Amino acid sequence: MVVDPQAPELVDSDFVAMMHASHLCVLIHDAATKDILWANPAACSLLEWSVTELRPLKANHMSSSAQQYDRVIGRAWLQEAVEKGMSRIEWHYRSRSGRVIPTDAIAVRVELAQGPAVMVQFRDVEREQRVEHELRQTTSYVDALARHTSTVAFMLDSAGAIRFATDTALAHLGLSGDTEPPVGRLLESYARLRRDGTPITWAEAAEAADPVAPVRLEVPGTEPVTLEGGLERLRDVDAFLMILHDVSTRVRGEERRELELRHENYLARYTAMGDMAMAIAHELGQPLAAAANFLAGVRAHAQALESSGRVPAGTTGHLEYGLDSAHRQIDRVSAIVGALRSFVGHLEHVEQVVDLNAVIDECLYFVRLRAEAAGVEVDVWLSEEPVPVRCERVLTGQVVLNLCFNAIDEMAEAGSADPRIELVTEVRPEGGTVTVADRGRGVRKDLFAESFTSKEHGSGIGLALSYRIINRQHGSTWCEPREAGGSIFGFSLPLA
Repeated sequence: MVVDPQAPELVDSDFVAMMHASHLCVLIHDAATKDILWANPAACSLLEWSVTELRPLKANHMSSSAQQYDRVIGRAWLQEAVEKGMSRIEWHYRSRSGRVIPTDAIAVRVELAQGPAVMVQFRDVEREQRVEHELRQTTSYVDALARHTSTVAFMLDSAGAIRFATDTALAHLGLSGDTEPPVGRLLESYARLRRDGTPITWAEAAEAADPVAPVRLEVPGTEPVTLEGGLERLRDVDAFLMILHDVSTRVRGEERRELELRHENYLARYTAMGDMAMAIAHELGQPLAAAANFLAGVRAHAQALESSGRVPAGTTGHLEYGLDSAHRQIDRVSAIVGALRSFVGHLEHVEQVVDLNAVIDECLYFVRLRAEAAGVEVDVWLSEEPVPVRCERVLTGQVVLNLCFNAIDEMAEAGSADPRIELVTEVRPEGGTVTVADRGRGVRKDLFAESFTSKEHGSGIGLALSYRIINRQHGSTWCEPREAGGSIFGFSLPLA
């Protein structure tokens, strides 16, 4: 040890002065008899005895009456210090007024001028024990809050990382007790933050918490969970408390009511379309018949001109091709109008036995016409065997056209590197099926369940009408993501 030569040398009286000034209680016991030889003022004050009054006292006079503080145990503790140099114990002293004082006591062997002694240093730990008890109690309360409450609570740091979460909160995030705790991970990695229906970042949510701001948490999944509550900035702590409650049922109810409202709106439009379809079907019948007669007259006149030699032979060939195409379109419109009149005018559907392969063949001319204009290839895979189903032929064809036209439009809008649709017929356990697959952006939900158009100039009844046509014929419709990307729309009808 290096001693500063200029440092003042301490004398015995200095050590006595320091011992008297110390707040640590000190008792000096004789090493052999264990009698008290001396006590500093801190010990006298705590025990409420003077040094003169302390000297004749024994352990039973100044210790707790509990069995673990028996005089024999006390002497053994002091003797251990004599033999080993030091011994430590938690000892309960008793003051003159009867107050039991828990202490942390250390007994040390010291060599005095008059012989060996034991110096006991102790301090009152009652307050520390009380604080420790309160901490344990608080810890148990926090543990109860974390594990046994239904409250959804998060403690977050300034970066939005989770520092504490109740078990209920973890369950809503899809985390069980076996999952690695998310402490230190960003809340945004598990859920989306929203306010007033608009997505927000954690930084925006934290900035708005002054000191409290409303917040909504949306946890994605098969059944999305919606939590709603408040985010509070804690005072004097760089942390935030988020208290939420589950409003998933309410949100799903609101979405259901909104969907029902949209369905009511659709039904009103559907009814109007039905009335309009009846009016159109009634009014178009005569013009269509007249147009067909005019086309027949033009064809006959052209043939007469060619027969008389007034026009070169073969000139009418191109004209007849155009007339035939126009006539075929008029026939198609006439059939559709007739079928619509029957469909809208009668609740019962007309049962016909139709081969779905034949329906596809009839529709291909119009499908390829639309696809060619959009630069889309059409692959057709018809069942090798007939697919006989019970349905109304023309209206079922309209469903095929609607699905194909939607797929072609999707390919044109998506800008696919390989714009192609696949049209397939087959027999499945549920009946004869038709599927139309595209390679577009895909679907995230069943569009037949919410069959309202998103097109700027759409009428809103394309898929809805297709659904109604198939459903009224005891069939079913569906849409799903395609494994290689894109979507698959399809329907099935009962086999004949």
